[in-house]
Amino acid sequence: MEIKPDKKLLTKQWLVLLTISVFLVFIAIALQFLIPLDERVTSSQVSIILWPITIGIILLLWAISAPIITLWIKNLTYYIEDDRITIFKGILTKQQQNIPYRAITDFILHRSLYARFLGIGAIRIQTAGQSQTATGYEGQLSGLVQWDDLHQQLRSKLKLLHPIAEATAVAESVPKLSSDDKLQQILEELKAIRKVLENK
Repeated sequence: MEIKPDKKLLTKQWLVLLTISVFLVFIAIALQFLIPLDERVTSSQVSIILWPITIGIILLLWAISAPIITLWIKNLTYYIEDDRITIFKGILTKQQQNIPYRAITDFILHRSLYARFLGIGAIRIQTAGQSQTATGYEGQLSGLVQWDDLHQQLRSKLKLLHPIAEATAVAESVPKLSSDDKLQQILEELKAIRKVLENK
């Protein structure tokens, strides 16, 4: 099954850029009132330098980020297959990320403030210690409109591949030992090791 991120993901990124821009404006306003600590420097003299720099930074931010975000989302495609999830991404260099179900430990639903406002969600894919990223998850399916149904499908598929009932049954079949019994068992193991070492 092929899934493309919804166009609302692009809207979400525009809102993030807009938030950063507004934050930069607030910083500029705060600096305008904080910098004129000397009688020789007036607020209008500060604004002559400060506002062109602030507007330049905001324009540069949008000029660099807007094309990158647009191309990234345009090239983003997810494939939910029988044995794996494949994520195609990249702008200049295309990447194909294959995440087999046997390596997946969990699917986590993630919805930021803007995502909830726009009605989209993301599913993060966690694997058993294989993630090399700083985020802690192997991959992410972002910009999903039908996130809840897909999340349930993926989790049920994961339950079929990694049944919890078997692990629970095995855990329940192992007898629970008291701390005295555990210490006695450790002592017996140490004695057996000592005998082996003495016989050599």
